[in-house]
Amino acid sequence: MISRMKMLFTTLLLLMCAPKHIYSDSRLLVNMTLVRNASLLGAYCLDGSLPAYHLHRGFGAGVHNWLLQFEGGGWCNDVNSCLDRAKTRRGSTRYMNKWEVFSGILSNNASLNPDFYNWNRVKIRYCDGASFAGDAKFDNGTSLLYFRGQRIWQSVILDLLPKGLRYAKKALLSGCSAGGLAVFLHCDNFTSYLPNNASVKCLSDAGFFLDADIMLNHTIRTFYEDLISLQGVEQNLDKNCTMSLYYPAQCFFPQHAMRYIRTPLFVLNSAYDVYQFHHIFVPPSADPHGHWNRCKLNPAACTPLQIDILQGLRREMLAALYIFYEYSRRGGMFINSCFAHCQSESQDTWYAADSPRVHNKTIADAVGDWYFGRRVTKEIDCAYPCDRTCHNLIG
Repeated sequence: MISRMKMLFTTLLLLMCAPKHIYSDSRLLVNMTLVRNASLLGAYCLDGSLPAYHLHRGFGAGVHNWLLQFEGGGWCNDVNSCLDRAKTRRGSTRYMNKWEVFSGILSNNASLNPDFYNWNRVKIRYCDGASFAGDAKFDNGTSLLYFRGQRIWQSVILDLLPKGLRYAKKALLSGCSAGGLAVFLHCDNFTSYLPNNASVKCLSDAGFFLDADIMLNHTIRTFYEDLISLQGVEQNLDKNCTMSLYYPAQCFFPQHAMRYIRTPLFVLNSAYDVYQFHHIFVPPSADPHGHWNRCKLNPAACTPLQIDILQGLRREMLAALYIFYEYSRRGGMFINSCFAHCQSESQDTWYAADSPRVHNKTIADAVGDWYFGRRVTKEIDCAYPCDRTCHNLIG
């Protein structure tokens, strides 16, 4: 009885003295940090709330290394959609979960994230609706919206620099979806904040959005043009890119922006990215009668014609990446054929016994080999349905 009471007392003592990072069911939960000085830069979420990030400190050999991950979550391109967004976690830190699960590339477990587990890992919350690139404000006397993604990015960096980022020896800027697009937009700027002798690289996950759709009517280009105009994005696009193209808004597309990026870059994408397939390549407006509905839910239900059209999406992506694949000596790629979206933050797709593989490499293997220069990593999967490692179709 006494020994049981001692054990109970010890357990309670450990719980009382537990650090701010909570472990539950082997999950790492990390608390939110508001950027208190953001208002000095005029950096606000859509609704005027302060921006935020989650930081889990590095340790051991990784104490001076930093991984920053942009959160994703789509975009808003008109006042009404941005007003709706401002009332959700996508436009306000007031509605966000204050604790975030860190898994995949953000995990602190060496067996689940062998190359980056002991780095300082940061998740930057997304609340502007323009991939952290806007700088404008809407105020009609009734409604007020802050389009301050560029300033949010700057405020987060300035908040992290005195916390150790300014002394980084190794650094990786990554992001998923709209956050993956943000990587293309901010990669070189990230490098400019860090020491000249630091090893700085960038990883875009599911951010290679193509200017393509089955109706050839530039649905996503029109959407982006409205977004860029509303949120004041053009001034923050790469000047070399905007000066070289007839339509400067095209520089919001990675296929045009990437050629001007000087920092080493890794492109992680599915050739059949689910978000791109559902909302850009075959948007609802292009399928009013729902002929693609069954195919979107299950690739096995696609007709031969639909599969052939999807192979066209893959061919277009590989064509857009051809110069990067052939001539970038410091670049890396992992283009698989899983019907997925965002594969670096999920443990089952990043690094697990049954993770997707290309040439017997997991995504974590490929990214680690590229970052640390262990070997050249430009992996391209065979076309659907040949890859039997894709256990998460439409996931």
